[in-house]
Amino acid sequence: MRISEASTKSGLSADTIRFYEKSGIVPPIERGPEGLRRFSPENIEWLTLLYWLRKTGMPMKEMQRFALFYRQGEATVPQRRNLLLKHEQRLRERRADLVRCEEVLAYKLAAYDRIEGKQS
Repeated sequence: MRISEASTKSGLSADTIRFYEKSGIVPPIERGPEGLRRFSPENIEWLTLLYWLRKTGMPMKEMQRFALFYRQGEATVPQRRNLLLKHEQRLRERRADLVRCEEVLAYKLAAYDRIEGKQS
């Protein structure tokens, strides 16, 4: 599959895929005789994981560490798991912050509703 299809399937733009490839975050992508990338299902799975890691706020340095651990093989599964567990904890903290933000907004909106109701 070509980069445009890989982009659609993974959620990443073609430019981002190229950037990740140059940065070493993406395992090597095969190229055909014409020099074009040929994405495998494993490549798409990896790109999709990167999409979600970035979407959830994982810093690029951590993504690079994750990719480095991956390239080092199965002996680094504990390090990769630990990295993802730390990211999961940050997501829980962010979720709690967002819930609190939503509560504050709901309180303020209810106050405005009361004010507008009194003016009618």
